[in-house]
Amino acid sequence: MEDPYPIMRQLRADDPVHWSDSIGGWVLTRYDDIVTTFKDLSHFSNEGRLAKAVEYLPAETRAKFKTFEDYYRLKSLIHSDPPDHTRLRGLVTKAFTPRVVEAMRPRIQQITDELLDAVRLDGKMDVVKDLAIPLPVTVLAEIFGVPKPDLGLFKGWADDLLAFQGVNKPAVELLERSQRALVEIRTYLSELVKHKRREPRQDLLSALVAAESEGGRLSEKELVNSCITLLVAGHETTTSLIGNGLYLLLSHPDQWQLLKQDRSLLPSAIEEMLRYESPVARQPRLMKRDADMGGKQLREGQMVFQMLNAANRDPAYFTEPDRFDIRRQKNPHMAFGLGVHFCVGATLARTEGDIVFSTLLARLPEIRLVDEKPHWDLQKPNSRMMKTLHVQF
Repeated sequence: MEDPYPIMRQLRADDPVHWSDSIGGWVLTRYDDIVTTFKDLSHFSNEGRLAKAVEYLPAETRAKFKTFEDYYRLKSLIHSDPPDHTRLRGLVTKAFTPRVVEAMRPRIQQITDELLDAVRLDGKMDVVKDLAIPLPVTVLAEIFGVPKPDLGLFKGWADDLLAFQGVNKPAVELLERSQRALVEIRTYLSELVKHKRREPRQDLLSALVAAESEGGRLSEKELVNSCITLLVAGHETTTSLIGNGLYLLLSHPDQWQLLKQDRSLLPSAIEEMLRYESPVARQPRLMKRDADMGGKQLREGQMVFQMLNAANRDPAYFTEPDRFDIRRQKNPHMAFGLGVHFCVGATLARTEGDIVFSTLLARLPEIRLVDEKPHWDLQKPNSRMMKTLHVQF
């Protein structure tokens, strides 16, 4: 978890389709194999994949997680394949089109400036706590129409919901945390849905409620479950991009200097951040039927883990993959996934990253790290993110 890259490199060379008992599934580390798992939905499925996390438990213990299992067996935006996924995705993509996101730019800039104003006189901050978490949470809450006083709730729920993911045999206490958070966030969103029915506004949740009331397009359970996905996944990845990205720039002073001298490098710098420290380190898929891969037999019902952080450093696709290079030209990374499940919020994440790094370059060009060693959050195997990032300016 601290530094996954040496073992990813070894696996990719020696055993790119590797069965791991501890993770409880196949570990894939080659770019080409992972592309296959994104595109071949007839074998590699999103449906029911996280419900598998409780199947290893004795029947008596597993029964305690019925709420958890039922939730992850129900189809929602990220836990479905076409045609259900196509229908559900069509209802939310309108809120994340490049045109809509571009119109949000002034507001994202305003939030960024307010957050930096709050720490300006201190001469220091924890980038994760003071900027990388509150910015995307605030933006998403405004898109959805979540009341501002409730913003703090979502970070805690996200931590608890993501804690069990990334392995297929999570500890019982992690499953308990996740189930508790699931009950709380569903209760909260169900109440909010009732409120939006009575008093609709110009926000995404009101639009989804309208789609539900039209009948046949969206059930209330699908609505609530898809909102959980968007609210949790939607801010985590941007938090990672901001924290990981700034750490990479400041720990590679030559690259930070390059960017200060030439701001036009920022788009390629953001893509390199996404490649070099992918916010989503791994993603699971459930085998719908048997398949052969790399000379191994993958069986129906088994789990497959796409190690995105390995794919994004595959030398077959990236020259000097272990070098952080903001001028990299050929960069077909998979940080946002691929195919039908490509991240719906990718444009928003890139825009938030662009605004944050542009603002830091303009306002805090002399920003520097307090600790040389990174403090990675080791509680969530799926996520590659920093726990803290202390800087001075």
